[in-house]
Parts: sequence; structure tokens; C-alpha cells
Amino acid sequence: QVQLVESGGGLVQPGGSLRLSCAASGSILRVDAMGWYRQAPRNQRALVASITSDGSTNYAASVKGRFTISRDNAKNTLSLQMNSLKPEDSAVYFCNADIMPSASAYTYKYWGQGTQVTVSS
Repeated sequence: QVQLVESGGGLVQPGGSLRLSCAASGSILRVDAMGWYRQAPRNQRALVASITSDGSTNYAASVKGRFTISRDNAKNTLSLQMNSLKPEDSAVYFCNADIMPSASAYTYKYWGQGTQVTVSS
């Protein structure tokens, strides 16, 4: 059974930093694109950053220059370094990955359970 598990959320003051991590586990044949999404109360889930298997990245305009997404293909892990955090960055952050499980010919989209990030003084 494939699953994604996030860690690293918490409470931080404005201007501070946090690092989110996500680990994919289970019987995995291949991991394609991975990404981070966030959802604040009363808002839709929105893309924060994504990264392809060859390392090409894409960022939401609101986080460009402050957040950095990275991955370790050997370990099937994903990270998000968040600097200069603002109160409007507060949300539940979700890890997402397109994964081909072992013994499968198809790629499926998997989601983590989410981790809360709160930016407040």
C-alpha cells in the first residue's frame, strides 16, 4: 500500500522559516511529478510548488523567491523550505505525488494527510 506522510509543520513567527518533508512508502515502481498544495479555511486547495522527476520546478507567484521545493529520487522524499513566512502562508499543507505502484501499469495521484502551518506573532 502506497502512502505519503508529511512532517515539519508548526507555529512560526512572521519572517521565520519552516521545512516540510514528505516521504513516500510502500511498493513503488516509479514516482513522477511531486508537489505541495495548501488549503486555508474557506479556500480551495491550491498548488504551492511542484517538481518533476528530472528536477524542473514550478512555483505559485505568491511564494516564488521565498519557498524552495526539492526531492530525493533515491529515497522517494520531497521537501519544501519555506523562508520569510507571512501570516497569509498559514494553511494545511499537503504533499502530492504521481506514483506507479509495483505490479501496476498505471500511475495514480496520492495525497498525504496534511500538516498545519501557522504563521503568527
